[in-house]
Amino acid sequence: MPEVSTQSLAVPVPGGVLELSWAAVTDTGRRREVNQDAMFASYPLFVVADGMGGHVGGEIASASTIERLHAVADSGTVTPKTIEKALARAVKDIASHPEATDEGTGTTVTGVFLDTSGDAPHWVTLNIGDSRVYLMRDGAIVQITTDHSVVQELVAAGRLSPEEAENHPYGNVITRAVGPSDGVEPDYVRLDAFDGDRFVICSDGLTKELTDYGIRHFLEVNADPADAVSAMLEAALENGGRDNITIIVLDVARRADGDSSTAED
Repeated sequence: MPEVSTQSLAVPVPGGVLELSWAAVTDTGRRREVNQDAMFASYPLFVVADGMGGHVGGEIASASTIERLHAVADSGTVTPKTIEKALARAVKDIASHPEATDEGTGTTVTGVFLDTSGDAPHWVTLNIGDSRVYLMRDGAIVQITTDHSVVQELVAAGRLSPEEAENHPYGNVITRAVGPSDGVEPDYVRLDAFDGDRFVICSDGLTKELTDYGIRHFLEVNADPADAVSAMLEAALENGGRDNITIIVLDVARRADGDSSTAED
């Protein structure tokens, strides 16, 4: 098991402070030879990419995408516009790489970033593909992103139940990706920033092995993000580890001005 540690940061916002704590882990799993997942977890952007295509094509696609998004985070200006410019550059990187020429080469990308430009802070989720962002709030867990997949389209059309979708033979077929033949505009969802929110950002290597209920369980019994991602990874491996597994857990504590209490590092 990889070693995982929790990082924390206090972010000043109008009326107080957001105290963020997060941990991230990625693992090849038990069936794959290489890890085609990549991730970036550092304020204000937390993202996961799951590559596909050829023996190394997916690895190149996910790494190129995360490298371009890393640069956006370092620039300090994370917006839908800067994200889409970065993804367009990643598409060019992928297309120009001699080992990423397979027609099926590409990557998912999903995550959240904190927007502090307005009167109140907001989280913004972004998504292309079937990696996911979950939010646990007030004891309930909700999948915020919508999968871009054949199975999800069948569910949305009423032709497949969620239970039938879990083991459908087309479960791995996605309908949108960051790649040479696809567009690069993600879906976005804006969310208010609430005290106590917990995000899980993950590749489908986790959701193939754990149900939403299972993810919620490991959040409930592990208050520390590092403990939560480690427990989820261990459970996913025990359940088969059929794919690469990448998990970010991001916790949010909101403190009003004058509140002297602080979150533990």
